[in-house]
Amino acid sequence: MLMDPLADALSAVKSCEWAGKSEVVVSPASKLIREVFRVMQERGLIGDFEFIDDGKAGKFRVELIGKINNCGVIKPRFAVKHDEFEKWEKRYLPAAGFGVLIVSTPKGIMAHYDAEERGLGGRLLAYVY
Repeated sequence: MLMDPLADALSAVKSCEWAGKSEVVVSPASKLIREVFRVMQERGLIGDFEFIDDGKAGKFRVELIGKINNCGVIKPRFAVKHDEFEKWEKRYLPAAGFGVLIVSTPKGIMAHYDAEERGLGGRLLAYVY
């Protein structure tokens, strides 16, 4: 029984990355997981990913390129204001400017750099470095 599909997806990505695999299949698929993968792809942390329709919830096949050291979800989903990202970077990322926090904002899911640039706050979803 899945309690947190995003946590399971990032755990699978991290495990396969550490094992040196070139791809991982993540199941079940969701819009939230798709958007998190999109942000990771924009930042150059993963390669291409594709949706596979299996007649149920679907799956994602993700190409790994060996750039992820660690990733995970942030629970509870802390609320963050547009000027508080530095505090959370210190807490979840190993160094300033290294890695990315993934944030759910009113304008969609994006990296914390983009949210800070646009002056948006939101809820912290995950970290990747």
